[in-house]
Amino acid sequence: MSDIYIPGVKSRFNTDTLIEELMKVERIPKDRSERQIETLETEKGYWQEIGRRIGSLRESARSLFSFQNPFNERIARSSDESVLSAAATRQAVEQERSFIVKQVAKADRFLSNPLDPSFRVKEGTYTFMVGNDQISFNYRGGTLADFTEVLNRRGRGKVQASVLSVESGTKSLLIESLVPGSQNRLSFSGAAEDLVQSVGIGRRSQETSEPSLPDRVALTNNTLTVEAGKTQAIEFPQPARDLSVREGILLSFETSTTVSPPETGKTVTAPSGPRIPGAGSASYGGITIENDNSSVSLPEWIPPPAPVRVDDSQMLFLRFTDGSSASLPLIQDSSGFIPGTVQLDELGGGKAVAALEIVNNNTHRDLSIRNVSVHNPRPAAEFRAGNAISTAQDAIIVMEGIEIKRPSNDISDLIPGVTVTAKAASDKPVTLAIEPDREAVKDAIITLVGNYNRLMAELNVLTRTDDRIVQELNYMTAEEQAELRNRLGSFSGDSMLNQFKNNLQRAVTNPYPTQIEENSMLLVQIGVGTDLRRAGASTGYDPARLRGYLEIDEKILDAALQKDLRPIQQLFGLDTDGDLIVDSGVAYSLDTLVKPYVETGGVISLKTGTIDSRIDQEKRRIATLDRQLEAKEDALKRQYGRMESAYNRMQEMGTSLDNFSRQANSINGSR
Repeated sequence: MSDIYIPGVKSRFNTDTLIEELMKVERIPKDRSERQIETLETEKGYWQEIGRRIGSLRESARSLFSFQNPFNERIARSSDESVLSAAATRQAVEQERSFIVKQVAKADRFLSNPLDPSFRVKEGTYTFMVGNDQISFNYRGGTLADFTEVLNRRGRGKVQASVLSVESGTKSLLIESLVPGSQNRLSFSGAAEDLVQSVGIGRRSQETSEPSLPDRVALTNNTLTVEAGKTQAIEFPQPARDLSVREGILLSFETSTTVSPPETGKTVTAPSGPRIPGAGSASYGGITIENDNSSVSLPEWIPPPAPVRVDDSQMLFLRFTDGSSASLPLIQDSSGFIPGTVQLDELGGGKAVAALEIVNNNTHRDLSIRNVSVHNPRPAAEFRAGNAISTAQDAIIVMEGIEIKRPSNDISDLIPGVTVTAKAASDKPVTLAIEPDREAVKDAIITLVGNYNRLMAELNVLTRTDDRIVQELNYMTAEEQAELRNRLGSFSGDSMLNQFKNNLQRAVTNPYPTQIEENSMLLVQIGVGTDLRRAGASTGYDPARLRGYLEIDEKILDAALQKDLRPIQQLFGLDTDGDLIVDSGVAYSLDTLVKPYVETGGVISLKTGTIDSRIDQEKRRIATLDRQLEAKEDALKRQYGRMESAYNRMQEMGTSLDNFSRQANSINGSR
């Protein structure tokens, strides 16, 4: 069928094939440029991979001498984690402390009596108080499950409730505070108090442990005025002192101020100076001689400075029985009396108050105070839990014989940089040691060695053609090794990479000074080196050990880390001239060596940028060739088209001549 000619469908001379064969020759320059682009893209990928490997090495090197280096990390080790644990920050100092946990902090947790599953909570305003925090909400009434859901949603992380099946066929309501500490007692008011009493959680007792102690002690009802520049004190009587040590006791008062306007219009004149008597005279023989007047040099008169105006709103202070003191909030200026209230246990921490002192350092302000009293804002009745799962209490620990009390089990203000957590009470002493995080240092060194070896393997593969280089990398998968074989010797003629590889080997084998040891140190002294074969091992020739890879002897490294971290830290990075900038060490040298390759505008950027320029150049050439090839192909098609057209006309003419000849012969034969 291929030899059948169909006019208008198929070319008589198969011109399409002829044109395609001719265009293949014309496309040779374009094909060469496309292959060149593929080669450049591959080469660019190799450089980018080198850049990534160098970047990883630089990052791991900088981590060993920067301000975030692992040598400054601290960890806390407890001899009994079940009793006491701790977390240390970089600010912690190496030390060892002994602790005894007498008591852990707890929060109030109250459980109700077993209730019928159909028990319903009444409508009302429910108020729960945790210390000084109050949670109040209106509830329309409903089941225990619905009530606990509303309370948990409104509890704001302070109070929560849950429904438990303590006894089969019943439900029990558990209400608990989420804030531990003796000052964070859980109490109830309004409908909440009615609920806890109705379900057996607790009740109000009108009995008090101190029946003779009043709920309010008045210190002064009359107005006491303390003029500017004066000081007075209101002494606390003994009942007020006893009341002041209880939790939640308030000191109330009312204050007003009278501010005098500044003096105006008063002028200060210079003094008249001393009166100088006359000089006198002498007479003789009717002749009188007057003495010259005395002359006195007086200093220049300087007017005295205007009085300094003193404004001081800190006028109220509490004096405790132990001699310490605390300041009260600042006084606001007001011509009328305004009330003020402070909570005594927050200021004194349970210390008895001896007096309220008024210290008026002002030059133009008088202070008046009245209705000073100490009182308990809560009634004398106490809430008594019917079934307390736990009672709010502070954590009490003893550190080196010093007893510490805190409302939380997490104590962060005891040892700088260390948060101690009390977990369980125990009479057994617990030793807490703050020490360097040696595992973090070891991991950082291993990471550095790993990144160094991976970069060195990449450089060996690209600059050498020996297949044994790939075979030696037995930690890689078969696919990774096959990929590396494709790269073998790609940059074998690049002298820069060979020099870079030699500089890397030199950086990790050079000695570096330390301030702890008199002599310089080598990496091999801490178990890191290029050939760590022990005595007695085979000493035969091993080419793999001559390619610059680092090895780690973990036993030597662990022993060095346990001994002293300071020389190891200085081996990797040291400030030798005291300018607080590291300028020596293995990690510093590696960072300095690789920095020109990966920084902005560095060697890798220049290499890939040059390749990108060549790729763009080849792409522009291909675009030009495409236009030329398209024009060439169009010209060939036109030429062959004209040829076929001319042939067709000639064939048509021949056919016409044949027809004319046959017709002529036919006419002649008929005659």
